[in-house]
Amino acid sequence: MNADLAELADALSLDALTARLAEIDAASEQQGFWDDHEAASKLLKEKKSIETRVQGYARLRGEAEDLGALIELAEEEGDGSLDEEADEAYAKLAKGLAQMKIDILLDGEHDASNAIVTVHAGAGGVDAQDWAEMLVRMYTRWAEGKGYKVKILDTRAGEEAGISSATFEVTGENAYGYLKTEKGVHRLVRMSPFNAQGKRQTSFASVDVMPEIDDEINIEIRDEDIRVDTFRSSGAGGQHVNKTDSAIRITHLPTNIVVTCQNERSQHQNKEVAMRVLKSKLLELAEQEHKDSLAELAGDYSQIAWGHQIRSYFVHPEQRVKDMRTGAETGNVQAVFDGDIDLFINEKLKLRD
Repeated sequence: MNADLAELADALSLDALTARLAEIDAASEQQGFWDDHEAASKLLKEKKSIETRVQGYARLRGEAEDLGALIELAEEEGDGSLDEEADEAYAKLAKGLAQMKIDILLDGEHDASNAIVTVHAGAGGVDAQDWAEMLVRMYTRWAEGKGYKVKILDTRAGEEAGISSATFEVTGENAYGYLKTEKGVHRLVRMSPFNAQGKRQTSFASVDVMPEIDDEINIEIRDEDIRVDTFRSSGAGGQHVNKTDSAIRITHLPTNIVVTCQNERSQHQNKEVAMRVLKSKLLELAEQEHKDSLAELAGDYSQIAWGHQIRSYFVHPEQRVKDMRTGAETGNVQAVFDGDIDLFINEKLKLRD
């Protein structure tokens, strides 16, 4: 484990991070630090990110020292009474090291940001709408397991079941860095619960992920470039639902991008959130124009149907989930539906493409 820790310290550039942390601390103590509020906020955001990594490494080193002491004690006892505890400590440390190696890969410009996720039902009728709702549940469970907060911004119910689309925000360190790997078309193969003959059905849904931009990034949107429509909120969400035209739809005329929000308690709040989502979409579009390959930001879901999927989920006739990009595969389909998707996320991050 000491060799692994040394390798991790090199990968982190731990000495450089520590030195940079000292620089930021010194700068923050200078008179007039807050005169430029934007620059000060950016610096403190960088400090928080560095502290997360430095403290994470320190925690792992402490666990390694505790494990070493436990192993020595177990050898002295010699009766095997501490073997199980030592094995558990070793497994915990190994898992922590592996996760931190993945975290190091999250070095993109927006990787540390919150994520805005949109799920759309594709080909497959009612089954696809049910599948879209299952995906929202899967990502919600995954996010909650990470200690992230999830907030539904907009949901459109399906005709008979499920949803036709949903947009939600995932708040937490590196939320976008992880979830960006989920962009694309997801395919489900199962015995349809909506088919009287119980025939096998293939359904598709797309997942789009954008970083939530902060106030430091200036995205100018002119009033004449947008059309704002109000409509009555639908579905569950509070006493205001179905009683006032509080839902907001904003259309950005130059790009024809449309965003909606209906889950806040007032028209003003819905508009504020919708504008934030629109700015994130415009930032994404602007960055696409400077990419050699659009696939990195846009994902491969130009057609939400057969042949375009990034991952297939088989419930019938076999039980397995396979990622078409990395080859990662598991037979525990229910665990995946319950949010256990780190295998697929981590394997995609390792590709670094």
